[in-house]
Amino acid sequence: MQIPIYSHIKSNRRRTFFFFFSFALLFLAVGYALGVFLAADPLPGVITAAVLAAVIFLISYYRGHNVLASMAGAKPVTREQEPYLYHTLEGLSIAAGIPAPRAYIIETEAPNAFAAGRRPDRATVAVTRGLLNRLNRLELEGVLAHEISHIKNYDILIATSAVVLAGTIVLASEVARRSLWFGGGRMRRGGRGGGGGQALVMVLVLVLALLAPLFARMLQFAISREREYLADASAADLTGYPEGLASALEKIAGQQEPGGSLDKQALQGLYIMHPAMGTRGRTSSLFATHPPPDKRIERLRAM
Repeated sequence: MQIPIYSHIKSNRRRTFFFFFSFALLFLAVGYALGVFLAADPLPGVITAAVLAAVIFLISYYRGHNVLASMAGAKPVTREQEPYLYHTLEGLSIAAGIPAPRAYIIETEAPNAFAAGRRPDRATVAVTRGLLNRLNRLELEGVLAHEISHIKNYDILIATSAVVLAGTIVLASEVARRSLWFGGGRMRRGGRGGGGGQALVMVLVLVLALLAPLFARMLQFAISREREYLADASAADLTGYPEGLASALEKIAGQQEPGGSLDKQALQGLYIMHPAMGTRGRTSSLFATHPPPDKRIERLRAM
């Protein structure tokens, strides 16, 4: 019989793979349609979309975790300043088999935390002062294990890839829409396919241009939610005590401050709890970056 924790981990990884496979199909469809419409040949469209995605990804990849920490108002702390935090991080990192991340503190009483960094050897974990003040040792270990699991599972890199793919699809769709509105495109100027074929291609391009950005964002957020579930399960495996994280999530969920210092749109998806979520009973949304807190807690207590 399979242990529930490992069952959750495998299931989350399978779903993430499925979502990225769907992303790839959508990406190819948009590139194909764009190429046929603008150049009467699908290959240039696919190549252009791929090059654009690669450029955006490289910019995002090398932008650095320090930018995120700065945006969040996080300050680096030393072992001497925060020995409790450092010792907990180091112990969990040894158990996870990765280098200990650098520690940052955000001076706010709203309890929350996030991890950043494209590789385990260049990672940071930021926690708020409120998190340190409100959680007991087992709860803090659960939260830090969640963030270390994000690092070990390369979730920051995966999230960056999802954002880049979604952004590229949105940009390509915008180009297609503008071309349609302003009369561009070789198909429209009498390219291959004749009147009926040309009209069909234009309809397909229009449908993709309108719906692809919506589907892309839905896939991006679905991947984000699955990686949160995966980090929860991985944290439970790492600590051997799912209740620690479950109890921490209960405390954190009830103490968020919508519109507060942490509620910045660019960073909302990074935190262990969405800064504007705050209520346990909220239903799931296709455009939510995090699963509902009550569902996360329920899953943890079922492990």
